[in-house]
Amino acid sequence: MSIAANPGQTGARGRWLAGSAVALYALIAMIPLFWIFATGFKSPPDSIAYPPKVFFEPTLEGYVNLFTSRSRQTDEYIKTLGPPKTWYEEIARSRNMVITGPSRFVDRYWNSVVIGFGSTFLAVFLGTLAAYAFSRFKVPLKDDLLFFILSTRMMPPIAVAIPIFLMYRELGLSDTKAGMILLYTAVNLSLSVWLLKGFVDEIPREYEEAAVVDGYTRLQAFRKVVLPQMRAGIAATAIFCLIFAWNEYAFALLLTSGHAQTAPPFIPIIIGEGGLDWPAVAAGTTLFLLPVVVFTVLLRNQLLRGITFGAVRK
Repeated sequence: MSIAANPGQTGARGRWLAGSAVALYALIAMIPLFWIFATGFKSPPDSIAYPPKVFFEPTLEGYVNLFTSRSRQTDEYIKTLGPPKTWYEEIARSRNMVITGPSRFVDRYWNSVVIGFGSTFLAVFLGTLAAYAFSRFKVPLKDDLLFFILSTRMMPPIAVAIPIFLMYRELGLSDTKAGMILLYTAVNLSLSVWLLKGFVDEIPREYEEAAVVDGYTRLQAFRKVVLPQMRAGIAATAIFCLIFAWNEYAFALLLTSGHAQTAPPFIPIIIGEGGLDWPAVAAGTTLFLLPVVVFTVLLRNQLLRGITFGAVRK
């Protein structure tokens, strides 16, 4: 006599297996991040040790090398300087190095913040207006225009790099924050329009019609009725736009050299300053990841709602 399985037990077992699989995948995916974080606190010899060292004596040498410029000196010259005045000078002296001043990392990091968040704001702002127009108004050749907007996302950056470089040189936008913000906004605008149009399409028109009947103008109905319901979509779109602008490398390498250079082209340069300084590279990478992680965590609830928006219909 066979006994049928309890559906509740089967469902609980399935959820447990699915949760275990997700946790295992998350752990595997985070191992490289943990390793980068740990390498930032290693000494240069420990960072290239073989077999790799899991347990090591932590040091801030990588962060000191990231934020300072140094020059190698002889023992005789270092003895003439007297004892080190700060803890980071002591770390540099231990490697026969003398700190000559601050590095350019802080300036490059600030450029990334201004360009990344500035272009994200513009792309989401313009994308919201364009998505609403495409969704609610009769736009001539709407489908063709939407396809044209999407086609700008299909081109590899290297295909348009030279024309953009020549154009920026003529307009005086090379190596400027404004030029990079405009470029990243143009690239992200197609993604923003297409994502946000889907969210606007899911909002019933009857809500706006009821607001208009109550005396609202079209702009007031958009601001007080549509925008609050688009918060999840706007948050999800902003995260995707920020990730592209924050991590972009090709345009930043070609169009910037000093004043507006961002962190992605700068961090690899650290490798060539005084040898293979992997702790400094790992420290810079760790700090570079923080804004995107913090931004995503702050908007995580809206992001989850945005990804699942429209999946369940009443």
